[in-house]
Amino acid sequence: MSDNVSVVPVASADAVMSADAAADDVEPAESAPRARPAARPGGPGGTAARVADLAGFVRDWCARHEDELVAFRRDLHMHPELGRKEHRTAGRIAERLTAAGLVPRPLPDIPGMWCDIATGGPGDAARTSRIADLPDRLRRSGRNPVADPAGTPTDAPVVMLRADMDALPLQDAKDVPYASTIPGVCHACGHDIHTTTVLGAGLALAAYARVYPLPGTVRLVFQPAEETMPGGALEVIDAGVLKPVDAALTVHCDPALEVGTIGLRPGPITSAADLVEITLAGPGGHTSRPQNTVDLVYAMGALITQLPAALNRRIDPRSALALVWGQVQAGSVPNAIPRTGQLRGTVRTLSRETWETAPELIEQLAHQLVAPFGADILVDYRRGVPPVVNTADMVDVFDATVAAAFGHDAVATVAQSLGGEDFGWYLTHVPGALARLGTRTPGGPVYDLHQGDYAPDEGAIVVGTRLLAGAAVEALTRLAR
Repeated sequence: MSDNVSVVPVASADAVMSADAAADDVEPAESAPRARPAARPGGPGGTAARVADLAGFVRDWCARHEDELVAFRRDLHMHPELGRKEHRTAGRIAERLTAAGLVPRPLPDIPGMWCDIATGGPGDAARTSRIADLPDRLRRSGRNPVADPAGTPTDAPVVMLRADMDALPLQDAKDVPYASTIPGVCHACGHDIHTTTVLGAGLALAAYARVYPLPGTVRLVFQPAEETMPGGALEVIDAGVLKPVDAALTVHCDPALEVGTIGLRPGPITSAADLVEITLAGPGGHTSRPQNTVDLVYAMGALITQLPAALNRRIDPRSALALVWGQVQAGSVPNAIPRTGQLRGTVRTLSRETWETAPELIEQLAHQLVAPFGADILVDYRRGVPPVVNTADMVDVFDATVAAAFGHDAVATVAQSLGGEDFGWYLTHVPGALARLGTRTPGGPVYDLHQGDYAPDEGAIVVGTRLLAGAAVEALTRLAR
């Protein structure tokens, strides 16, 4: 275990899951009631029976562990960490996974880890006979599909559950016993809940895999720095964690949806978010003689108004591209034409194709618009994150899981968001989906993300845990056919 994932001593009993709970996770299967073996896809009972069995198993597991999951989330909430500094958070996660008999693997050079869950466990020869219950695709290599330190089984599908761990540079404005203890830093985007739900789903699936066969491997990924651009997802990908993955799933808190409601949408659900910075330069001069110099402020004004308008005539309107300026700087006195000026703004689009072409087009149009004024121009276009484009089959996986666990009425179709989310980087490599996890208390106030008073209903933790655990197995089952 690297320094980035060091185990942090536990300060208080209600700050972590108890040792008794950890022991419960690694208890021999004989100590728990054994339900009938899960049906093979296509066999008697089929996929629906498998999902129903899992839904009940995870529901019961959550009923036993809900208080511990809430305590874990509150511990993270009290000790928030900014992007690429999530060392304590990573240590707490690694500690809990290890206590459950799992093998977390640290990411190189950054805080975070990944951890695989499959049927059985390291050296669990007593259950190798379960290979006969798995689909043919999982047995072609002749290897037992049991998780081991060497990696995932050959030919078995792999589904990734991703959690982001970082907090925001905001002051916690809530008056609760578990408020942030770090001045100027708090979890105001729900990443503490995201982390807890992925951890909970992993622990529940590890317990399930000791009783039933999994049709593949679930890979838990705890990544840093989602709130930075271009996001910690790129470092996870560069580390090779995504190489064996066939599909990726995640959730994001939605304060507009009530607890128990899951928001789904195929296609783009969040926007690309890039930064553009344009610097103009000229010789400067007196405002009484603009004809003798470059009227830099006037040229900037042309860019401010005409560049977004020109983009709207060069881009398919269905792409919903938006260039919005957030910062304009030039000059220091009213009667002097400045020598330099700068515009800074964001570029957002729901189209992956438009996102790929936006930098070249914006630079071309900016030069064309400034040319009549004679100003020198430098366009600095910085990639942020691509749009999250949900694949329809993975949205259907979420939909089927919600129906099995909570009923069809728990699904809501949500609108697209122009906010950015670095989960989009994963979906440029593999299919997947992001689901909206309702966090509003029924009848309670509607909070907003990235605000210090954001107070999600903690009932969402169990909902998210059940959703992700069920969706992971549903996706594996479909991929293994």
